[in-house]
Amino acid sequence: MKLRTALLGATAAVAFAPMAMADGHEGERGRDGQVNIIYWQAPSTLNPYLSGGTKEVESASLVLESLGRFDNNGELIPWLAADIPTVENGGVAEDLTSITWTLKEGVMWSDGTPLTANDAVFTWQYCTAEGGGCAQASYFDGVENVEAVDDLTIKITFDAPKPFPYTALVGSESPIIQAAQFADCLGAAAPTCVDANFGPIGTGPFVVDDFKANDVIQFSANENFREAGKPAFATVLFKGGGDAAAAARSVLETAEFDYAWNLQIDPTVLADMESAGNGMVVTAFGTSVERLHLNQTNPSADLGDLRATAEGGPHPFLTNPVIGQAMSMAIDRSLLVEIGYGAGGQPTCNVLPAPAIYASTANDACLTQDIAGANALLDENGIVDSDGDGIREYEGTPLTVLYQTSTNAVRQDTQALVKQWWSEIGINAELRNIDASVFFGGDPASPDTFQKFFADVEMYTNNFAGVDPEAYMANWACKEWPSPESQWQGSNMQRFCDPAYDALIDELATTAGIEARAEIVKQMNDMLMQSYTIIPLIHRGGVSAHANSLGGVQISDWDSELWNIKDWYRIGE
Repeated sequence: MKLRTALLGATAAVAFAPMAMADGHEGERGRDGQVNIIYWQAPSTLNPYLSGGTKEVESASLVLESLGRFDNNGELIPWLAADIPTVENGGVAEDLTSITWTLKEGVMWSDGTPLTANDAVFTWQYCTAEGGGCAQASYFDGVENVEAVDDLTIKITFDAPKPFPYTALVGSESPIIQAAQFADCLGAAAPTCVDANFGPIGTGPFVVDDFKANDVIQFSANENFREAGKPAFATVLFKGGGDAAAAARSVLETAEFDYAWNLQIDPTVLADMESAGNGMVVTAFGTSVERLHLNQTNPSADLGDLRATAEGGPHPFLTNPVIGQAMSMAIDRSLLVEIGYGAGGQPTCNVLPAPAIYASTANDACLTQDIAGANALLDENGIVDSDGDGIREYEGTPLTVLYQTSTNAVRQDTQALVKQWWSEIGINAELRNIDASVFFGGDPASPDTFQKFFADVEMYTNNFAGVDPEAYMANWACKEWPSPESQWQGSNMQRFCDPAYDALIDELATTAGIEARAEIVKQMNDMLMQSYTIIPLIHRGGVSAHANSLGGVQISDWDSELWNIKDWYRIGE
C-alpha cells in the first residue's frame, strides 16, 4: 500500500535495532564511586516540560526517560519500550493514524512503584493542559488521544496520517513523568510544583538527592534501575555555572571533573588545554545552529506588560525583511568560525542544516560577506542616514538595536564583530550579555530570559532530537509565540507568524515519503530564512571533553549528550 511504503522511506535513516553496547567493565552497581560533570550553564529545573533549555533537558535525562532514544549515530533505539513499532511488526497502523508502544516488563520508578501506560497518558495530558505553557508542546502536535490499552500498552492516535510517528514520548525532550507525583501539577499549577520540578521521580539510572537551582545537583544510583550492574557510578556531582573556559580547564588541565559540556571557546586555547594529557575533546555534529533572532514585536519597556507581545504591536523596523537581509549580508560567517569554533563549526545559511536530505541550497549567498551590497540594498529601499549621525532611519526611527546573548567569551567576540559590521551599514548595536543560567532558565518572573526576549536581537544555539525535523519546524507556528498567557513558554522566540507557513506544518504532518517531506521542509526553511526573522550563523558541532579515565562515553548531538550515562565507567578501576 502506498502509505506503508512511504513510511519505510520516511524512516530510512533510522535503524530499528536493539542497542548492543557492552561496556567491558562488569560488576556491582555503584562500583566506580563518583563521576563529576560540569555544565557551565547551570540548570534551573529538572522538568524539561517547563524549559526549552538544553541544560535542563540533559540534566533531567539522568532521571527521566522516554519510550525511544536517538543514539550517537542518530538511530532510534528502544528505551522504555520493548521494541520500535513499525508497520511491519503491527505497531504502526497501516493507515498511519496510530502507533502502539509496548513497555518493557518490570520497569520500576525509583520509588519502587511500577511504570505503567497510565503514566504515558498522564504525560500527554500534562503537556497539553490548558494554561500549562509546556515547552515541548510541539512533540504532541497532531496527537488526538493517548490511551492505556493495558498496563504495558500505549496507543497514540493521530488526527491524520502521521508518516513519522516517533515524536510524542520519544527522545530526551519528551520523557514520561510519573502521574502520581505530578497529579496536582496540571495547567497553571505546573510551575508551582517545586518539589516535583526540582526532584522528579524517574526510571533512569540515577535519582535526585539534592537540587540547588542554578548551582549544583547531587544524584545517586537508582537501586530500582532495570539493568543489573548499572550504573557503574554510585553518585554524580553535576555542577553548574562559571564559563566554558573554566569548565574545559577543570577536565583537561586540573582533572577536577570528568566531563565538561559545550566548550564554546577559542579552538587554539582548547587544543593547548588538551595537550596536558588528562582528557580528550570530542565533537559530534547534528542539527545545532548558532543564530540571530530578530524580534517581530516591540520590546520597548515603555509598553509595560505589553512589551514583546502581539498586543504591544509590531517592531518599529525589524518586520521589514530588507533590514534583516542587509544585517545578514554584512556578516562574515567564515571569520566567526575561524576565531570561535575551528573544527567545531561550519558557516551556514539555514536554520536546518542537517540531515543532508533536508538541507536547502537556496540561501547560500549568505556564505559570502557583502557589506557594499548591504549598503546598496538599504539605499535602494530609501533606508538612509538623513541626519548624518552614521545611523540610518526607517520611517523616522533610528536603526539602533539591543543585541543580547548569554555570557560566553566566544559569543561576546561574535557580538563585537557583528556590531562592527553592522556599524559599516549604518545600524547601531548596543550589546548585552546575560548569565546563561538566567538567560536559558525559563523563569516566568525574570525579565532576562530568551523566551521573554526583551531586546531587538538575540543570539543562541538550538537543535532538535532525532532525525526527522517535523516537530522542530513546527516551533515557528503562530501559536508557539511565548506570551504571558503561556507563562512565557513557547518555541517561536522571534514571534514569526505566517499562515502560509502554518499550512506547510499541516501539510508536512500528513505527507509520506522522505523525498516529498524533504521538499516541504526545504520550503519551510527557505520561508523562514527569507523572512529574515532568523539569521543563521554557524552549524555547530557539540564540543565537549572527558577525562581519559572515563569509559563508555558516546557523545550524541541527536539526543541528550548524556543519553548513555548508564554505560559510563571508570577505566582501570
